[in-house]
Amino acid sequence: MKKIKIIYSVLVFLLSFALFTAQSKFEKDQVAINTMLDGFNTAAAKADFNAYFNYFADESTFIGTDATEVWDKKAFMVWAKPHFDKKKTWNFTSIKRHTYFSRDGKLAWFDELLDTQMKICRGSGVLEKINGVWKVKQYVLSMTVPNEAVDKVVSEKAPIEDALIQQLKTQK
Repeated sequence: MKKIKIIYSVLVFLLSFALFTAQSKFEKDQVAINTMLDGFNTAAAKADFNAYFNYFADESTFIGTDATEVWDKKAFMVWAKPHFDKKKTWNFTSIKRHTYFSRDGKLAWFDELLDTQMKICRGSGVLEKINGVWKVKQYVLSMTVPNEAVDKVVSEKAPIEDALIQQLKTQK
């Protein structure tokens, strides 16, 4: 009976240690990612073009709120440059953020609710650890629509998006 209690205690200890290690394994990365994403948002708010785009990996994608907005880094830089030059950028502040990690710790993905000039938006994306630094591989900005307002929003956007749907269908 004593042996069983000892084995049980050892197993509980090992399981607890494994869980603690798994949690703390990404603790430093979690802090680094939070700092990085906050800096990413701050660089945009301050219209710091170089700092903002240094957060992106060389091969990355930005997906905006409009259905036609899918840019690689270079195209997004071209689109954004006039806004940064005029200091008319965006100011997003994270309200709530979730981050998840691949088993090997080389990739992370996140979603966050943002306080923006468009009210609440959702930012989500994929991050890659490149040379020890987290970089944005894909960023998706979405406007949220409260369920109570969906019908109103759909009726407002329908004429614009019906035309786009037809155009996209013919491009297949």
